[in-house]
Amino acid sequence: MDIPLSLPFLMDGATGTELQKRGMPPGSCTEQWALDHPEALLELQRAYVAAGADVLVTPTIGANRGALEKFGLEGELERYNRALTALTRQAAGGKALVAGDLGPTGKAIPPYGETPFEELVDLYAEQAAVLLDAGVDLFLVESVMAMAEARAAVLGIRKAGGDKPILVTCYCDEEGRTPTGTDVLACAIVMQGMGAAAFGLNCVDPAVAEEQLTRLHQYTDMPLIAEPSAGIPVQEADGRLVYQGGVEDFSSRVPSWAAAGVRIFGGCCGTHPGHIRALKEALGEIDFSAFPPVEKDPDVIPCASEKEARFITPDVDVGETIRCGPDLMEDILEAEEERPVGAMRIAILEEDDLEIFAEEQYAIKDALCLWSDVPELMEGALRAYQGRAFYDGTADLEPEVLQRLSREYGLILL
Repeated sequence: MDIPLSLPFLMDGATGTELQKRGMPPGSCTEQWALDHPEALLELQRAYVAAGADVLVTPTIGANRGALEKFGLEGELERYNRALTALTRQAAGGKALVAGDLGPTGKAIPPYGETPFEELVDLYAEQAAVLLDAGVDLFLVESVMAMAEARAAVLGIRKAGGDKPILVTCYCDEEGRTPTGTDVLACAIVMQGMGAAAFGLNCVDPAVAEEQLTRLHQYTDMPLIAEPSAGIPVQEADGRLVYQGGVEDFSSRVPSWAAAGVRIFGGCCGTHPGHIRALKEALGEIDFSAFPPVEKDPDVIPCASEKEARFITPDVDVGETIRCGPDLMEDILEAEEERPVGAMRIAILEEDDLEIFAEEQYAIKDALCLWSDVPELMEGALRAYQGRAFYDGTADLEPEVLQRLSREYGLILL
């Protein structure tokens, strides 16, 4: 779905750290505090609009059932999402669009946690349905820590009936890895395949954003998003984090971000309306038409496992077909360590294979070719696989089926 704004455009800045300046105690449920102090939220969001923000983000990053459980507030899910969207739209005043914010649930799929992937999808679908009904213009899936979060959020939004544009941003370290070890390039490749409208980074140091987005730009075709924090924070005695980066240093990086493919700008923790105003001014001085497109080799095809970006060619060798069975884990490790060919093919032949594959797919690091001649089994495997797989054309699947699977799950058709 296309973004309903011309590029480039500007998102708002931080909510949590700004509400703390307005009295919110550290560790509070932001959603609850914002609704108890609506005047503080409205004042902040109106300041972002006045500074030039084209999009306001609803303060609902923690308004999913999983995140609300730790405060005992899961029963408030619908009220919080509706009321906070209404306040954000009031603050926008018709001068900015409203993005429904979805964040981490605190849940993880096996083997990292005990939440089945489809339950994670349902957690996001529940919140997305309320945000859609409340009238958001687009979605922002932010602070992604694991590939399963990003995939479940996109599938959940679509399950809720959402055809609004979806923006996705990850948090990562200096090496470009999320806290669960996923390379953000792998996540970008998967999100591009699943039809995200844009992808980027949030809550990272501005220098990290520049380095990692430059790398992503070489392999993606989506608009990129830069929503860094205001530098590296220092924790004070009362638990508050103070961000050291100044407004001028923050906005001075705009030309480099723009050269790295960034077309959606904004700020995360520690940023305030002053940062957004400075970004607006800096953007006005850039001729985006002067940046040449990145030349990409059409024979280098990006795909991904759960944690690694992988690149194949149209004539990739998939080795011997691996059958799903009790020894699938060992077969995967052997294929990758003892007879490496750069890719592997796993066959899904019956319903029981799906459960086995879902349990062991996390061990896959190489590029994956999925094989099945049953559309339902192929789709089940694609839902379970936390990466972006390819199909080599050797099974008897109808073209319209393959096109749908490619559109919905990013299946690469060779």
